Amino acid sequence: MSDWKRIIIAIDDSPRSINAVDYVGSIAGHLADVHLCLLHVYPEPPPDYYQSGATLDDYVSEQEERARMLFAQAKKILQNHGVAPHAITSRCQIAGQQSISAAILDLQTKEDYGTIVVGKRGISKAEEFLFGSISNALIHNGRDIAVWVIG
Repeated sequence: MSDWKRIIIAIDDSPRSINAVDYVGSIAGHLADVHLCLLHVYPEPPPDYYQSGATLDDYVSEQEERARMLFAQAKKILQNHGVAPHAITSRCQIAGQQSISAAILDLQTKEDYGTIVVGKRGISKAEEFLFGSISNALIHNGRDIAVWVIG
């Protein structure tokens, strides 16, 4: 099993995602040898995105700018809890042809993270059935890791 103190925090712009960052910070601020990776994975653009003449490069730039703001906010929260700046990295990537949960698990496997943290989205049972749940997919598909779902 991988070191649980190597933690991916999957973030988006939801309040529950920020709660997850705050929760991890309250724990990680007291730990030595912790490594936190702030990860923002975003989906392919919707088909109608291109109708205005926008390109994939435009979409990626928009998402990366959004991620920079998320990362700045998350880093501030973590550092306020005492997490050292050198213990925090960030990564922004498009999910591509895979699901967001698969992209998170792919990074976890490739870079040997032991813990994944996500904020619970607060979707209804019907929405979860229709669209799936990232946290549910991580729990069911993650192997030899801890998955923390913060409400």
